Amino acid sequence: MSSIISRLIQSPKSLFLVDGIGAIITFFFLFAILRPFNEYFGMPVDILLLLSAIAAIFCLYSMTCYFLVKDHWRPFMMAISMGNLLYCCLTMGLVIYYFQSLTALGVTYFIAEIILLFGIIFVEQKAIVRSYQGN
Repeated sequence: MSSIISRLIQSPKSLFLVDGIGAIITFFFLFAILRPFNEYFGMPVDILLLLSAIAAIFCLYSMTCYFLVKDHWRPFMMAISMGNLLYCCLTMGLVIYYFQSLTALGVTYFIAEIILLFGIIFVEQKAIVRSYQGN
């Protein structure tokens, strides 16, 4: 696991790809699984649509960065990293707000998503810091 993280930190452009793939997976789960089977998760459908739209935008941004950003990738990485952090805060707030209506499966899904995103944010921030130390 640490070798994968080390490789991602040394090749920050690949982090955009990982972030984009993660965002499309999040979109798929929110839109194609949680939304139609809402009774098993408990988050209101309009909230799931909002979160899936954000995930789609993040996917588009990250994939665009992966294919188009050559040099000067730091501000783009910082933007998606901060976007991911804000998404985590929004998701945590929604879990707290809708906690009474969420099922155990719903809480588990959203907590797992937050944990995974914090892992990605950590690696992105580490790549940014390492790039400044290398210069």
